[in-house]
Amino acid sequence: MLLIPCPSCGLRPESEFAGGTDTDRVRPGPEAFDDNEAWAAYLFHDAGAPGEREERWCHTHGCGQWFLLERDTETGALGKSSRLAGPPPRPQEAPLTAVEPPPEPTSEPPSDGDGA
Repeated sequence: MLLIPCPSCGLRPESEFAGGTDTDRVRPGPEAFDDNEAWAAYLFHDAGAPGEREERWCHTHGCGQWFLLERDTETGALGKSSRLAGPPPRPQEAPLTAVEPPPEPTSEPPSDGDGA
C-alpha cells in the first residue's frame, strides 16, 4: 500500500486521499460546456511527459485539507508535500450571457385543427 505524506497528519494510506490535478492543468470554463474535445483533452489526454510533477491532493478521509505533493510519474516515487494557501483554483471564468425566457403560455383554448 502506498503511504502518502499529508503535511498535517503525516504518512497515511492512499485510500484516505483523493487526487486532484497537476498544478499546471486548468479545467475548462463554462464556455466549453458543449466542447467535447476540450473536456476529452482535460480528462483523458495528458500532454506531460513522464517525470516529476507537482500535484494537488486532498486528505478526504482525514483532515480534509488540500495540499501539494511532488510525485515522479515514471518511478512512482513521492517527494515532499506542502500545504496550500487555499482551495484549488476555480475553472476559467467566462462572461455570462443572457438567456431568453420561454414564451408565456396563451389563455386561448386549443383549436380543433380544421378551422370549422
